[in-house]
Amino acid sequence: MTPVPPMTLRPERFAFVRYPADDPLPVWVFHAAATVWSITRTPNELSVLAPEDDLPPSAGHAERGWRALELDGPIPFEAAGVIASVTAPLAAAGLPSCVVSTHDTDLLLVRERDLPRALELLRERFTVRA
Repeated sequence: MTPVPPMTLRPERFAFVRYPADDPLPVWVFHAAATVWSITRTPNELSVLAPEDDLPPSAGHAERGWRALELDGPIPFEAAGVIASVTAPLAAAGLPSCVVSTHDTDLLLVRERDLPRALELLRERFTVRA
């Protein structure tokens, strides 16, 4: 199993926004000050992860109140078990989580209300900078 790299708590509060699959890409995401966002389209939806402060009033269905722990990358594509290692203790404690992966790193997202407990659990096993 690949060792889990250190994690850093990002300062932003994030939201997942869901749009119909055939909607155009939301232009509000693309601005010069945007630092973290992710857009994924499947046959069933168009999903955006972005800082809550970036959401316009017209944003679609938004799940607000998420915080992100950034796993320091790059994490090789050959790495095995990294995500399982960080999500397992959260799942065992009944804390929902979500992961968004990029080419070089991963964002582990937990609800802000669960953040203190999540940090406690993760710090028992990994290096977490907050």
